[in-house]
Parts: sequence; C-alpha cells; structure tokens
Amino acid sequence: MSGGVRVGIVGAGLGGVAAAGLLQRKGFDVTLYDQAPGFSRLGAGIQFGPNVLKILAHLDGLDKKLEEISCLPDYWVSRNGTDGSVLAKIPLNAERERYGAPYITIHRGDLHQAMLDCIEPDRIKWGHKLVDFTDNGKTVSLEFENGSTDSVDILVAADGINSRVREKIFGLEEALYTGWIAHRAIIPGAAAKALGADVNAKWWTADRHIVCYYLDRKEEEFYLVTGEPAEWTSRAGQLPSTREEFKAAFADYHPMVQGYIDAAETVTKWPLKTREPLSKWHEGRVVLLGDSCHPMKPHMAQGAAMAVEDAAVLTRCLSELGVADLDATFEAYYGARKERATKVQSISNANTWLRQPEDPYWCYGDNVYDLKLTS
Repeated sequence: MSGGVRVGIVGAGLGGVAAAGLLQRKGFDVTLYDQAPGFSRLGAGIQFGPNVLKILAHLDGLDKKLEEISCLPDYWVSRNGTDGSVLAKIPLNAERERYGAPYITIHRGDLHQAMLDCIEPDRIKWGHKLVDFTDNGKTVSLEFENGSTDSVDILVAADGINSRVREKIFGLEEALYTGWIAHRAIIPGAAAKALGADVNAKWWTADRHIVCYYLDRKEEEFYLVTGEPAEWTSRAGQLPSTREEFKAAFADYHPMVQGYIDAAETVTKWPLKTREPLSKWHEGRVVLLGDSCHPMKPHMAQGAAMAVEDAAVLTRCLSELGVADLDATFEAYYGARKERATKVQSISNANTWLRQPEDPYWCYGDNVYDLKLTS
C-alpha cells in the first residue's frame, strides 16, 4: 500500500524525525522539511521512558545505541525544595524488566543527531520554511520561503506549537501563555557529584520546581530545568538569563540546589505555552502530530514522547489501514491517540506527576504496537 506514496513531513524535531524514519521503513517515499539551515546541538536535556524506547527499537535498534550513551537512572526522586526531604522515590530502571525497556536521560542534541542518523540524508531538506500549502484532493502542493515548491500525496505537520499547518487549517490563534517560565542550564557533572546530586530528581515547593539530571553515561554533564511563575512579554521563544536571576527565583531552596545554580555559566529562559485540545487532527490529505495538535507544559517530560508515539501510531495506521480512504485512516489515528495525549497534556499542565508516590506504569509501560487499530 505504501509503494510510491509521497509523504512530506514539515518539522524535523523529534516527532517529525521519528515519523520520517518509521514511514521510510514501511516503504513510503518520505521527505522531511525544516526551516533551520542545518542541525545544531541545542543545549537542553530530555528524558525518554520505556514507552518511547520500544518505538525507537524499530529504527534499526536505535534503543540499544542510545542506551550506550545515555544516563540510566534507577529511580526518580522527588524532594522538598527547602529541606531536601524525600517526597517520593519511583523505580525506573530498577524495574526495567517490568517496563520492557530502559528509561534514559540524554542531551537533546545527542538524541536528535542519533535519530537523524536513521534517515537517508538526501530525504532531509534544511532551510525549507513552509509558508503555504494547497490540498487539491489528490496531492498537496507546498510553497517555501526560499522560493522552492514541492508536491506530496500526504502532508504531516510536525512543526510545533506555532504550526503553520495548524494555523491554515484551524485559523490563526496565539498560543496560551501559562504564566510560567523555565530557566535552564548545563553544569559540569563533577560539580554536581561534589554536591552529592541524585542521578535524576525534582525539587518542589508550592509554586515552582527544579528538575536535575545527568545527560550522558559518563555523567559529565548535569542539566537544570525549572518551572516558575513569571511575566513574559517578549515575542521571543527564548531569552538569555543570568545566574543571579536564576538564583533569586530559588532563593529559599536547599543549599544543594543553590550549589547547582552557582556552577551555572550560561543560563537561558523560555515561556511555557499551551493550547486547548483540538476536536480533530486532520483535514483532507493533511494530518498533525505532536505539539502542532497537543502542546503541553513539560512537567511530565512527555511532550516529545507523545510526538514520537503519534509518529508510530500514524505510521501503523497508514501502513496497516492503507491510504485509499485517508479520512478513515486519519480518524483511526485520532481515535487511537486522542484520549492518551489529552490525559498526558492535562496531567503535565497540572504539574502533579510523581510528586507523591504513584505507579507510572500506565505511562511508561505502554506499547503502541500492542494497540488495536479500528477504522
């Protein structure tokens, strides 16, 4: 069913790259477009649970390659931000056999590069910012800011919270600022070790938190990322910050956290935004995934994970249900993903995940390849 079907994917983030790799392996003729001039190793960390590693195993064993370079925390630890007391200690890799795959923490750039390596390089078109598209019922014609054009049979929007595709289908609507920002920094792993850092922990108080974890197997880099209330008036998606501003926001936190911030050289901050859930994720020959249809605050560390899950389920729907009736295939995709993505979006936005002892198996233990598809 896939032979000769051209699929264009807009957005080479983790969801778009996953979709490209998975669809390519099912025989689709895939092209991946991104507005960036090329790949860059962005300075941020990411956590991927067993639910995602089970999918990445379908990209020529990428799960094993990532396990070799990632940090593998045995537990998630939640601590009281002021006195450091343990609120919850949740098994991760300590129960790997139960979950069926590892839980990893890694530099986002290293993960992104490893995923890009699973795609034929000539299928990626950098410097292609989509400005318009037209669905004539048989094909979708694409227009890019650089003046180039292309035509595909199916268009997949993986272009994030400010999706141009979403905007054209559902209308222009500003993303909702949540009233929270996030500071982030990477410090030397040696500095974290000297302070007695947990491998993976989240420190909480009533109105803010800081998440801290290693980014590599050798534990040479240690990541700090926060959630805190603040005003944001800039149109920028990210701004430089300072160690002083970072520290002021966590002035009442435990000395270990203060030590982490003291070790930070470069600090940035960005606004946390979201959108209301959509009642549909497709129109005609165009379909959405990831933040283009269900953006969320990052407080479950599942935003990118949901995008990769979307990519896997969309691939299954297109390859198993076929492309003859795209409306039915896309409805099956939406039906398979809507409830789970909305649940994760809701919990993530509420910022309650793993603050107290709970069993996260429903999230991490999930396997999209066990899902029964219905058209």
